Amino acid sequence: MKNSLAILSCGFVTVMASMCVGQTSLPRNTPESQGVSSTALLELTNALDEQFDGIHSLMIARNGSVIAEGWWTPYDAEHKHVLYSLSKSFTSTAVGFAVAEGKLTVDDRVVDFFPDDVPDDASANLKAMRVRDILTMTAGHETEPSASPIVVSAKSFLANPVPHAPGTHFKYNTAATFMQSAIVQKQTGETILDYLGPRLFEPLDIEGPVWDTNFQGISLGGYGLRVRTEDIAKFGQLYLQKGMWNGKQLLPKEWIDLATTKQVPNGSNPESDWNQGYGFQFWRCRHNCYRGDGAFSQFCIVLPEHNTVVAITSGVGDMQGVLNVLWDKLLPALQSSPDTEIAADASANERLRERLANLSVKPAKGKDSSPLADRIFGHQFKFAENDQKYSAVSVRSTEPNRITLSIEWDGRNLQVPAGYRKWERGRATLPGGGLTRLSDEPIAGTYAWTDDNTLVVKFCGYETPFHVTAKLNFQEDTVTFTTNFNVSFGPTEGNAIIGHLHPAR
Repeated sequence: MKNSLAILSCGFVTVMASMCVGQTSLPRNTPESQGVSSTALLELTNALDEQFDGIHSLMIARNGSVIAEGWWTPYDAEHKHVLYSLSKSFTSTAVGFAVAEGKLTVDDRVVDFFPDDVPDDASANLKAMRVRDILTMTAGHETEPSASPIVVSAKSFLANPVPHAPGTHFKYNTAATFMQSAIVQKQTGETILDYLGPRLFEPLDIEGPVWDTNFQGISLGGYGLRVRTEDIAKFGQLYLQKGMWNGKQLLPKEWIDLATTKQVPNGSNPESDWNQGYGFQFWRCRHNCYRGDGAFSQFCIVLPEHNTVVAITSGVGDMQGVLNVLWDKLLPALQSSPDTEIAADASANERLRERLANLSVKPAKGKDSSPLADRIFGHQFKFAENDQKYSAVSVRSTEPNRITLSIEWDGRNLQVPAGYRKWERGRATLPGGGLTRLSDEPIAGTYAWTDDNTLVVKFCGYETPFHVTAKLNFQEDTVTFTTNFNVSFGPTEGNAIIGHLHPAR
């Protein structure tokens, strides 16, 4: 029965019509055919949508078949998403391939790969550090070395004090993941992006992955990878299948077992999914699960006992909260054996399909226009020098219910399209600096007037976790301008700055 259901038409099973074309190597199936209630998945979707303003995509696969998938507009199936530290799990996979090919071992000393970069006064702890230690976040550092792309290198990493014996002290360490990337590149002559091409990305039909590099051209390893939601699910499925893909053993089962089991302790709180132990760049979770994850709730979660993989991309800071919803809503829905088919429920399946097809990031709320619009549209307001690097702002409208917000920021002109109750798409740099590595991003915006004097423009960099809400309050010949980010590595809200009409009336 499952085999016949696996070839149901793409239009019936998938949420997004665009998934019927392009790279779609995972089969689609109804939840009930895989022992899961559509109603339960609808409750999960509703909980994620109602509790968080920033879930961007959700994909659930059971028995290797996608049973639920949805994207919150303007995010979509075809665009990649920044993974942040979920990149680490892909990096350790590159190490696994290199180990399998005899390029290195987990017991090799780190200093032996970069003899020219080892300090003259190298400590015994530094000399004792092994590949295994940088895989398990137990390199021996007390403070995390810089992982900035303009700073991090083998030399900068090896220059850091190592006060703890390697293997004894868990310290989350993105620079240590960079070292894995650097070691693989040193031993293979390829960046891990290129090295993983024929070994991982091509067999899994992961098309066009992007990975940022440091100033030396070494893939950052600990972050910087962009792939699609389904690519994350495929990656999790490969691990669930113990390295097997389409009948071929891509990665040794022994490596999968090492990478995903508890190699070192990392805390004692039984309620925290960050205290359940750590493998080779994979976190152990509660409920005997494991995951790769990245900042702002990028998740690849594997539930071996339930033969299930969950992929999520987001802009949500409360990562534990997102996992709690999964445990509360998804686990009860997976109580049937993976081999058990439950009664078909066409009505519930249609409700789930409809809900997943109409998800959206919450747009700006308010009125479509203001009596003030004709007076301020097309006029520029200039700011005095400020630490946020904004120099001018203006708004224009060329058609009904569509505006363009122009922002002069850090010497660049950002053109942000915005629709009323509709996401308008374009490209622009995300203001704020340091949030992404691209000089411009695919963006989409909405706008609304919250009162006659206040215009709000909300826009998303929809390959990133970031939503920016710009508020412009117009009074006479001035504008008070503020920006707010949904998530950030620093402050999420900038100080209000005052702009003056230019030229002054």
